[in-house]
Amino acid sequence: MNENHFIGPEAIIEKKKKYIMPCLAHFYQNPQEMVKGSMQYLWDSNGKKYLDCYAGVSVMNCGHCNPEITEPMKAQIDELQHVCNIYLTENFVNLAERLAEVTPGDLQKCFFCSTGSEATEGALLLAEVYNGNSEIIALRQGLHGRTKLGMSVTGLTMWRTAPTPVGGIHFAPNPYCYRCPLGKKPDTCDLACANAIEDIVKTATSGHPGAFIAETIQGNAGIVVPPKGYFHRVKEILAQYGTLLIVDEVQTGFARTGKMFAIENYDVTPDIMCMAKALGNGAPISCFISTAKIADTYTRPGASTLGGNPVSSTAGLAVLDYIEKHDLCKNADERGKQLRSGLRDLQTRHGVIGDVRGLGLMDGAEFIHTDGTEAPELLDDVLEEMKDRGYIIGKNGAGRNVMAFQPPLVITEQNVNDVLGELDRVLTEKHL
Repeated sequence: MNENHFIGPEAIIEKKKKYIMPCLAHFYQNPQEMVKGSMQYLWDSNGKKYLDCYAGVSVMNCGHCNPEITEPMKAQIDELQHVCNIYLTENFVNLAERLAEVTPGDLQKCFFCSTGSEATEGALLLAEVYNGNSEIIALRQGLHGRTKLGMSVTGLTMWRTAPTPVGGIHFAPNPYCYRCPLGKKPDTCDLACANAIEDIVKTATSGHPGAFIAETIQGNAGIVVPPKGYFHRVKEILAQYGTLLIVDEVQTGFARTGKMFAIENYDVTPDIMCMAKALGNGAPISCFISTAKIADTYTRPGASTLGGNPVSSTAGLAVLDYIEKHDLCKNADERGKQLRSGLRDLQTRHGVIGDVRGLGLMDGAEFIHTDGTEAPELLDDVLEEMKDRGYIIGKNGAGRNVMAFQPPLVITEQNVNDVLGELDRVLTEKHL
């Protein structure tokens, strides 16, 4: 790696100021220029190596520049790169067939696009086409994309750029057990957050809303993991009113939680499911999938110019092969249990960690002050130090105070021990 030909972080920041819209921020007070990746590792323009514990925000599940993914893509580029799906090509129908096999229940028919935002937008459109009703119920602190409608069903203020959201959307309390929006305790709440959805249907809608949309685990809300019976109760309620359940698996899909899709941890089949990010392992591809009964109502013309193009579809097929061949579900489950156990051990010795939660390798540690309030400034300081010591870790949460672990699913037992050990040292040195 020739370090001399990189312009470096300062020059990139200057170009960003001049040529990139200011809405696009970046992590860290002293950011680095990333120039190389290999499986669970990254390198910057100075040759420094990092253990990546965020995977490009839950994208690189199979690892950076994984040759078992990139080699088939390179071969496809040499043969056919793009003709648009108005012409017949093979890869995208083969990928749709594979997705029908690995998704839960009777989900069967796909629509391919390029981004998670497009997938959630398309899923909401399909629900309206099928149900004849555009009313939507979403969750507080959810995040569903950067399109106008996607932002409108997003329940996080910082991500709702548009000052005038789309109408006909109602928000239910999210299943955030550590900071319950209803002031309940998990062992006695009787899933009050789920029951609140029925009150919303009865009092704020026409009585027949088209769809309810939720992430299986709310990533940007701070790795908010619903209690075990939550989605069962939700689906029971929705069924009474003919409302479709849309599950957003954009961050949680493709083995991240120890199952191919996180909703499988809840033994519930959605009516429509959205996926993106890890499906392409860095290639731009997304999809929403539904049952034949629902999907077959989408008959008016619909298209996505780059949706399911030959190269991205090749990546998707290679991803599914790699996950199965290397049993990434098992590794995500085992390493996730190791990570959460280690974080809970740190929690007993470092008061700054108020809560640890997650499934598989989608895990969060919530940073708090001694009075229990959110501590984003303490988290930022720790993340900066961890970066300087060679560990890239994410952050999220409504208060931006949750340390987020969403690493490539190829990380090892030693990798997890290393990051836990370094985090322990940093927290000790900072007296947290």
